Amino acid sequence: MFRCAACGAFNRVREPRPSGNPECGRCHRALDVSGAPQEVDGEGLDRAVLGSPVPILLDLWAPWCAPCRAAAPILDAVGRARAGRLLVLKLNTEQNPRSASALGVQGIPTFVVFQGGREVARRSGVMPQPELERWVAGATSAQGGAGVTA
Repeated sequence: MFRCAACGAFNRVREPRPSGNPECGRCHRALDVSGAPQEVDGEGLDRAVLGSPVPILLDLWAPWCAPCRAAAPILDAVGRARAGRLLVLKLNTEQNPRSASALGVQGIPTFVVFQGGREVARRSGVMPQPELERWVAGATSAQGGAGVTA
């Protein structure tokens, strides 16, 4: 499943993918199927969490945060490796302070995994890519939030 960056709709893309660029079934714009992280605001995050058929890895970050910038290529690689099976979203805490506050964010970068409309894991601080991949895999395979770590 892929989220349209333009309208937020979730789109199923069959495997193997057809030639050419798929388009969103709702707004008919080009659909990014790379798995690259997508910027989201508070409202878009709420809609995605409630409607996503795949787990979401949320990156809470700010442009001035050096560790956040260091984490960006790691998140990009994880998102691309799990394209269609994991949605990576980025919420700028400077532009969306209410959403960050509602999520109880006390430091950045903070990573939150949502599955089935609820938070299942949270962790702060930059992780090497293999560690982030293991953490996400454990969080998304755990039932009942057993993957929650501090």
